[in-house]
Amino acid sequence: MSDFTSDFWAVYIALITLVSIIACAVLLYAYSARRVAKTGEGDSTGHVWDENLSEWNNPLPHWWMWLFYITIVFSLIYLVLYPGLGIYGGAYRWSSQQQYDDEQAQAARQYGPIFDKYLKQDVAAVAADPEARAIGQRLFLNYCAQCHGSDAKGGRGFPNLADSDWLYGGDPETIKESIANGRLGMMPPMGAAVGNAENVKDVANYVRSLSGLPHDALRAQRGREKFAAICAACHGADARGNPQIHAPNLTDSVWLYGGSEATIIETITKGRSGQMPSHKGFLDDGKIHLLAAYVYGLSAQPQK
Repeated sequence: MSDFTSDFWAVYIALITLVSIIACAVLLYAYSARRVAKTGEGDSTGHVWDENLSEWNNPLPHWWMWLFYITIVFSLIYLVLYPGLGIYGGAYRWSSQQQYDDEQAQAARQYGPIFDKYLKQDVAAVAADPEARAIGQRLFLNYCAQCHGSDAKGGRGFPNLADSDWLYGGDPETIKESIANGRLGMMPPMGAAVGNAENVKDVANYVRSLSGLPHDALRAQRGREKFAAICAACHGADARGNPQIHAPNLTDSVWLYGGSEATIIETITKGRSGQMPSHKGFLDDGKIHLLAAYVYGLSAQPQK
C-alpha cells in the first residue's frame, strides 16, 4: 500500500501535468505554422469530396490561437498559486478542507449565539418556539429529508417521524441520541429456523392476523405455534415487541418495509438491516438540539 503513497507518485503527477500543458502549446504552434505544398490551385490541399468540397490550407484564426495561448498561460499561473502538481500546495496554500473549515468557523461566529440560546433551553420548550421550529425545519430539510422526506413521513425502510410510533423512543433525550450517534437495526434471516417455505408462509399469515389484515385462518393457526417457538423470543409472546432490544410491535398498523404477505415472507426469510448514520461528526450540539426539538414537535404536543 505504501507504494501508492510515496513521493514518486507526486512527482509523476506533476510531470504528467506539465508535459501535457507544454505539449498542447507545441501542438498549437506546430499546426498554426504548418503549411502543405501548393498544387497550383491557390491554397487548396488538393483534397476534394462530393465533387466540389475542397480542403484549404488556411491558418487558424489569430484570435482563436491567442485565446488558446491565454488558457495555457492561465493554467501555468494557476498551478503556481494553487494545488495541482502532486504534493505541491501552491503559493497560496489553499485547500478545500481549509476553506470548509474557515466557512464553518465563520458560520459558527455568525450563528453560534442563536444555537447557544436554544441549547440552554429544554427540548420541549424549544419545540414550542415558532422561530426555533422554523430553524429546525430548515436543518431537517438539509440533513434529514433525503431519507425521511420533506414532510418527515418517511418511506419504505425509513421510519415516519410524524406519528407517535417510536422503535427506540420518542422522548427528547432519545431523539437527540438517535441523531447524534445513529441507529443500527437488524433482524437476522429466520427462514432456516422457521422451516420450509410453507412454514414461513404460515408465520406470515399469523403476523398479518395480529394487526387485522386479511389472512388465511388455517395458515395463521399453524403459524402461531411457530411464532411462539421462534419469533416470540424477540417480539414477545403477545407480539407487541421488546423496547429493550428494539424489536418492533407486530400488532399495530405500522410497517417499516410493508405488511403484504410477500413482504413479510421476504422479511422472515432474508431478514432486514437498516442503519441511520451518526450526525455528530458534522452537526454541533446546538444543531442537534434544534433538530431534536423539531422532530419531537412533529409527534408530541409541545409545551405552551
